[in-house]
Amino acid sequence: MEQAKPATKTGNVFDWQVLRRLFKYVQPYKRVFYFLIFLTVATAALGTLRPFLIQQMVDVSIEQGDVAGLNKMFGLLLVLLTGHAIVSYLQTYFGGWLGQYIVRDIRVDLYQHILDLRLKFFDRTPIGQLVTRNISDVETLSDVFSEGLAAMIGDILQLVFIVSFMFYIDWRLTLISLSVIPPLLISTYVFKEKIKKSFQDVRTAVSSLNSFVQEHLTGMNVVQIFNNEAREQRKFEAINQEHTRANIRSVLYYSIYFPVAEVLAAAGVGLLVWYAAQGQIEGTISKGALIAFIMYNALFFRPIRQIADRFNTLQLGLVSTERLLKLLDSKEMIPDNGTYSPEQLRGDVQFEHAWFAYNDEDWVLRDVNFDIKAGQTYAFVGATGAGKTSIINLLSRFYEINQGTIRIDGHDLREYDLKDLRRHIGVVLQDVFLFAGTIRDNITLGKTDITDAQIWEAADLVGARRFIERLPGALDYAVMERGATLSVGQRQLISFVRAMVYQPRIIILDEATSSVDSETEELIQQAIEKLMQGRTSLVIAHRLSTIQKADQIIVLDKGEIKESGTHEELLRHQGFYANLYQMQYA
Repeated sequence: MEQAKPATKTGNVFDWQVLRRLFKYVQPYKRVFYFLIFLTVATAALGTLRPFLIQQMVDVSIEQGDVAGLNKMFGLLLVLLTGHAIVSYLQTYFGGWLGQYIVRDIRVDLYQHILDLRLKFFDRTPIGQLVTRNISDVETLSDVFSEGLAAMIGDILQLVFIVSFMFYIDWRLTLISLSVIPPLLISTYVFKEKIKKSFQDVRTAVSSLNSFVQEHLTGMNVVQIFNNEAREQRKFEAINQEHTRANIRSVLYYSIYFPVAEVLAAAGVGLLVWYAAQGQIEGTISKGALIAFIMYNALFFRPIRQIADRFNTLQLGLVSTERLLKLLDSKEMIPDNGTYSPEQLRGDVQFEHAWFAYNDEDWVLRDVNFDIKAGQTYAFVGATGAGKTSIINLLSRFYEINQGTIRIDGHDLREYDLKDLRRHIGVVLQDVFLFAGTIRDNITLGKTDITDAQIWEAADLVGARRFIERLPGALDYAVMERGATLSVGQRQLISFVRAMVYQPRIIILDEATSSVDSETEELIQQAIEKLMQGRTSLVIAHRLSTIQKADQIIVLDKGEIKESGTHEELLRHQGFYANLYQMQYA
């Protein structure tokens, strides 16, 4: 489970470094932001004028029997109420508008950053955690602007205006009204500290819950195949229970704080009425002042209670912000400093003293050397974990080599522009991933210059046209998530079409026919030969029948090259490959 982390580096909600970085996203909308600040000040000012006008109506117009003055003040009050309603509407709308556009920009930046991260990052980061960052945590930030920071500033300004009017009307009643503030501030501080910790626990629990649900929905077939539903349900209930406990703790703190605040507010009103009543009897305090102070008292305690709530909204937003910034600050990406971007490749591939490890010095490849000339086909065989897939991952720079050099056409891989390098390399994997969308979308992957004619030409080549035409809508057939409505063989055929329409100079086939039946394998074997014509091909296969025509077969064991040669040469050698061949065809 993800461990709870401090809300900010300093432990203070107003970590200016975090706020400064967050406000970088405000810059494109600074006019709206300044307008929002103006609306916040205007709302605070207009909201505190009502009691003062009512005090004037009572003490001046009503006490002196001035009907014309009373009507004038009443009209002014209506204008004030209308203006306050309009300004409040604008403040709420533009606060929400600003928050949503900032959320949009942050989410785009975050997703772009995730796309650039190296695969090693995804190997050790739960997908559900990344979903939480990109959805829940980002969404929380909108409240920082719509209900957090701007509203909190408005509440503080409203308190300043209220206290100013109160002192202007009667300083004695003001001191009486403020006498309950010290215990209220103490309770607010205690509440703030407790709720901050509970919010951190809630965000951690949400992240764990998302990770668990995402992982087990993806692997639901495994859960059901092994009758593991009951055990997984118990695990889910335990994680969900922690999520519930974290939320209940925050509910508990709210349920204690707000009644305490209400009692203190009521005590303040009671003291005010008791003292003002004596002044009214003695003639030292006017009726209008008493009415105004009762109204100001209600207005005064409302923003104080809201400030605590706004503080928690801001706190929750900054907890999410720091999580997002930590992800955005991640430097786990393949450096893309290369500038070499040839229009076309020949397809020469050289591995020179290549060493690679996923973790520290737990070597997966050890001093690997081979030289593939353009247009040649090299096959790689060996036991699981021998390092075959690591070779193709390094060639596409999904991972960075630890030692040695990898060259294409004589140029170090790091000299190439990363996107341009991958544009020239086509990959067909054993585990084909299809996105929710149409057959066409899964073949072109959004590349608009690939025509339907090119798709059908490639489909004819691999023998996929027949099954595609039988689907409802053909190329417009809606593929379900991960291609669930298609057979394994159909998904594999689509991946072949996808590789062909991109016309790569280097083609990689990683167990590309291991998941299809014999009839489908025979169908696409001819297509593979056509696909590899004129292209440099790297083939990984457990079925040795698919690689017998390779120009060179490299036998790997524990990351080292044990043998290399043609099919016939390796059989004559009577080594590792020959033993593997005999076991497979015994």
